Amino acid sequence: MFDALLLKTFVAVVDEGGFSRAAERLHLTQSAVSGHLRRLEEQVGKPLLARTTRSQHLTADGERLMAYARAILALNRDAWAELTRSPFRGRVRIGMAEDFAEPRLLRALREFAAQYPGLEIDVQVNIPGTLLERMKQGDLELVIGSLCDTSGAGLLLWQEPLVWGCSEQQAMSRLPAPLPLALFPEPCPYRAAALMCLAQAGIAQRTAMLCTSTASLKAAALSGFAVAPMAIGLLGQGLAALGPEHGLPELPAAQFRLFTSGEADHGVVAGLSQVVVEYCASRRT
Repeated sequence: MFDALLLKTFVAVVDEGGFSRAAERLHLTQSAVSGHLRRLEEQVGKPLLARTTRSQHLTADGERLMAYARAILALNRDAWAELTRSPFRGRVRIGMAEDFAEPRLLRALREFAAQYPGLEIDVQVNIPGTLLERMKQGDLELVIGSLCDTSGAGLLLWQEPLVWGCSEQQAMSRLPAPLPLALFPEPCPYRAAALMCLAQAGIAQRTAMLCTSTASLKAAALSGFAVAPMAIGLLGQGLAALGPEHGLPELPAAQFRLFTSGEADHGVVAGLSQVVVEYCASRRT
């Protein structure tokens, strides 16, 4: 019989692309994660991951077990939810950054709510700083968004580089001075990080465009109207990242995190948090 904890660790290592990030997700030490995988491989009697100094990938047996592991864990969650579900009537308020306002996540939230006839889910889309302030005021139970300096607060979903986004044509030309920026209004972590890094580097800047959506931020960069700090995952066709070779300082990583109100202790909130975690894991595969 497979230990569900070992299977959960195995799935996390693959989804997170490594032991250290899996340890963060599971709130374990890296040595504990390594020990779990070693015990699972001993149970199977075969290696599940082929490791090199730079990368790792599933072996053929690892691929086979991964399919079973996901199914076993899903059945485990379904059984737990079915047998421990308690009647719930009320509203759960979720704040999410625009990056998360995608049909697949909203569909998953709707499907979860369908399990609780008395549950209503309200969603607010805004910048993380504003959402976290509303959570402090008791207006939200969950917040999903990206920050640059969290001091370990919230559950880390994933992280990726924050870059200076601009048009591909602009990347091949000399940057104007002062540097025109497209920014979200305060309190925005990307804005704060960008302004601090430019100030430390002694680079003059001006806010050329104040944006209220990711679409307008990308439009400013695509048109060459301004340079915009953005997560590297937002770079698409026609956009490029400026860096030290263009005279700009490196930006900190954007950390995508899930925050839960200290007063939100109902199992429904925990269930919604798990929906978000699973969505983020599948989004990155």
